[in-house]
Amino acid sequence: MKITIYCVGHLKESYWKEAIAEYSKRISAYSSIEVVEVDDVPYKEGSPESILEATKNKEGAKIMAKLKPSDYVCALDLNKKEYDSVTFSNHLQEMMVRGGSNVVFMIGGSLGLSDELKARANESITFSKMTLPHQLCRVVLLEQIYRAFKISHHEPYHK
Repeated sequence: MKITIYCVGHLKESYWKEAIAEYSKRISAYSSIEVVEVDDVPYKEGSPESILEATKNKEGAKIMAKLKPSDYVCALDLNKKEYDSVTFSNHLQEMMVRGGSNVVFMIGGSLGLSDELKARANESITFSKMTLPHQLCRVVLLEQIYRAFKISHHEPYHK
């Protein structure tokens, strides 16, 4: 079983990198985990909608090029289905069965995910109705994956 998280943009701050490394290490006891960053595409604030869409499409194409037809893909997207931790744990186990050997999560950049990526996704979920910075979203996703494994293995983890 392998979990891959595709993210737009690169982490610059050491505290984000340390959190990602820590949760990735913890998850590795249960599953292979890889966080793959793709370059974001620069744009100017206040650009016309057509420029913003083109930017999202360019970023999305970088992730699409990495996806395999057999991947079970879950997009992180606002206003989609929310789970509590126990339900997410059960759902992750179901995704792993449906996804065969590869479950993929996608996190967009500051503009979100392209329509092409959203259409490719087998499902879309959200962690909050609030907008999270994509750096924080990575950490939250990894922490919830780790918590999901702890729950599914009936191991203690703080509440």
